[in-house]
Amino acid sequence: MRRLLLIPCLLAAFLWSAPCSAQARAQLGPLCTTDTTPADQMIDACTKIIALKVFSGEKLATIYFWRAVGWNKKGNYAQVIADATEALRLKPSTAVYNLRGSAYYDKGEYDIAIADFNDALRMGPPSGIIYHNRGNAYRGKGEYAKAIADYDAAIRTGPKSAFSYQNRGSSKQALGDLDGALADINEAVRIDPSLPQPLISRAVIWRAKGEIARAIADTTEAIRLAKAKAPANIMTPPGSVLISAYTQRGLAYEAKGDAAHAKEDYASVLEGVASDAGSKANQATAKVRLALLKEADAAPRKTAAAPAAESSPAPAPPAPTAPTARVQAAATARRVALVIGNGAYAHVKALPNPPNDAHAIARSLRDIGFTVSEGLDLDRDAMQTTIHDFLREAARSQIAVVYYAGHGVQVDGRNYLVPVDIEFKAGGRMTDAMVDMDTIMAGLDDQIRTNILILDACRNNPMAPQVASAGPSRGIEAGSGLAAPASLGSGSTLGAGTLIAFATAPGQVALDGEGANSPFSAALSRHVGTPGLEVQQMLTRVRAEVVAATKGKQVPWSNSSLLGEVYLAER
Repeated sequence: MRRLLLIPCLLAAFLWSAPCSAQARAQLGPLCTTDTTPADQMIDACTKIIALKVFSGEKLATIYFWRAVGWNKKGNYAQVIADATEALRLKPSTAVYNLRGSAYYDKGEYDIAIADFNDALRMGPPSGIIYHNRGNAYRGKGEYAKAIADYDAAIRTGPKSAFSYQNRGSSKQALGDLDGALADINEAVRIDPSLPQPLISRAVIWRAKGEIARAIADTTEAIRLAKAKAPANIMTPPGSVLISAYTQRGLAYEAKGDAAHAKEDYASVLEGVASDAGSKANQATAKVRLALLKEADAAPRKTAAAPAAESSPAPAPPAPTAPTARVQAAATARRVALVIGNGAYAHVKALPNPPNDAHAIARSLRDIGFTVSEGLDLDRDAMQTTIHDFLREAARSQIAVVYYAGHGVQVDGRNYLVPVDIEFKAGGRMTDAMVDMDTIMAGLDDQIRTNILILDACRNNPMAPQVASAGPSRGIEAGSGLAAPASLGSGSTLGAGTLIAFATAPGQVALDGEGANSPFSAALSRHVGTPGLEVQQMLTRVRAEVVAATKGKQVPWSNSSLLGEVYLAER
């Protein structure tokens, strides 16, 4: 359960004392202000009441509030905010501030959400529900100490909520306190054993501890409970709990090696209707994991040829018709990396340095104990094969690193990596010829893994104009450089424990460099293996070197939802 709803204590007689038709009193009022009314009926009834123009002030504010509740059920948070804002204009209340703050939370706008919760707390009286929801917003920002403090206040203030214990446990888990997290979530289960959500959270901890059978048992019970009863609170979008439970059980089955049951659960996730960010993230993950498992069942695919020995000097880019890939496999690897360098493009501007960059980074990661899948000058089929093989290995890892050097482009706000056989043809669907970065992120999305994605892409090249000119009739909009990742900080689990680093700021282009390596990869290879250097501190050093080397023309950038300090090289 992500958030709780504070319902104002209003009597139906108070609302319907104004002069209006008997039909409105008998039909529209209860439909508008009953939390069990289906969303569409609630919205329609409230809209018709507003159209009567018989209410004003506090009574009209109440109607807008309930219509906002209806929009919330549908996951239409923009409309929730609009109606809640109108209700606040007419008559401020803690309930409306809470509802609007919760909608901002679901949109990933945590600071605005916190401001609304602060206003609600200032209006008083102290409410455990408001403290709980503000704790959620702090947790979304990664400020786990503040989140725990708010959950403490929620538990002290009341009403006593299993969800406050559950979310405090999840915050403790993010700080690495698995035992403290387990104690809190056990208390949530004790308070209300009929709730599926605490069982789902506990399953994540069991999986992090390697107790897969317990994870499967908890998610199985959560699925039974979710099917048996509606969500305990109307702030929970319908179907979201079941989608989450199936996703977590699928990941547990996959960790067990039971591909058949994992595929069944992922298929069930995709059958659900997703309206909130968390459910959409789970469905994206399920789609990728299901495809990977089906590929594993298929006949053996043609794999890319192995490159020269690892000890050889940095290779010159081979011909684009002969893609190469090196895969160092280890079924039990806990620290894995995917490194791809594409430079020998056949139909767009070739880049001399990406294969050299990839080779240097792969060598540095191997030196600090990573199992590395390395691909140089890969066409689309070879890229897909290498990426999918890596995602299967990453499912059993604690830390996964992805490094890509080469052409990259954003289309309609999504980032795509460009294989060496890309060819833009008028009227074609350009995105089908590239690799969607969101697919990689969805395949890595898992609360128990740390993911580091590093993109030395968006080199100074004519990619964006070519994409735009190739398919204008399809409404494709291409921009310079790469787009900031919209999936981090969206209020969902997608991106939790993930850092994405770009060689340059969103919308800007990175330099290929005049030497054997790009400015970014040269700095990265020097610092990535530094013992005891936390990854974000490492990237700060890289940023300083790149800014100095390019005289301020290129400023590396990163976006993080890491759940703690991460060290790539052992201290």
